[in-house]
Amino acid sequence: MKFAHLRVDGQPTPRLATVIGDDALFLDDLLTDAPRDLQDLIERGPDALDEVRAAVATAVDRGAPTTPVAELRHSSAVLRPAQVLAIGANYAAHASELKLRSESAMTIFSLWPNSLTGHGQTTEWAGDVATQVDYEAELGVIIGTAAKDVSPVDALDHVWGYTVVNDITARDIQFSEAQWSRCKSFDGFTPTGPVVVTADEIADPQDLWLTTNLDGHILQDASTNEMVRSVAEIISYLSKTATLPPGTLISTGSPGGAGYSRNPQVFLKDGSTVTVSIEGIGSLTTHCRVV
Repeated sequence: MKFAHLRVDGQPTPRLATVIGDDALFLDDLLTDAPRDLQDLIERGPDALDEVRAAVATAVDRGAPTTPVAELRHSSAVLRPAQVLAIGANYAAHASELKLRSESAMTIFSLWPNSLTGHGQTTEWAGDVATQVDYEAELGVIIGTAAKDVSPVDALDHVWGYTVVNDITARDIQFSEAQWSRCKSFDGFTPTGPVVVTADEIADPQDLWLTTNLDGHILQDASTNEMVRSVAEIISYLSKTATLPPGTLISTGSPGGAGYSRNPQVFLKDGSTVTVSIEGIGSLTTHCRVV
């Protein structure tokens, strides 16, 4: 199944919906005690997802009215995540182009929740604060059941679903500080979506194609099989020292093709539109504004 947080234009509060093709079914129209968002659904456990599946199937069979997704506004595909963790230098090509090491211990940092935003939204930043703002296509992994000291063999059993992440980064800040959280956590610097796809729809997270299209030009084009460390290895590694609670979002790293390393360099600018796509999940578009 595919889930999204959607709202009518002008409506302040997003509602959790299942997306079927080009249409949306809002869960609070189907269930008297509907989960208020994806985090709520995940925390209720597998039985809650089964209940939603059954309610949606019944609604579809009865021809329940739907709303075209094109008429709605997306919020972040994940809301109120338990935490947002990101992995750096997890594709050899990207590590090499940024002159980072990928063969030693895993690079891990946190993304701040204010950075989350949705598909089709506009991300803005002050031009006097950051001038080298870059894109990064990443596979997002959402934890479904608490993972503590799990093996790589069992790690994917703890995955609830997958989404698309654009790990927008202010490179000038990144390379002037000893940590990476601030440069990637401006308001709106972590678009996610357009949907979260449940894990059963992704047969192998290491067999997905990622692309980044910036203003009509393909700048990243790679497979998740190029990861230095697989999704299962990432989850296992993180779980060795801390429990990963349900709803944790893990952004798993970006392939080569970053704008910073190009000659000439390519950065997001006022009026840019960047779309990150991952097969089997969807395309996540972000509009850019420099103020």
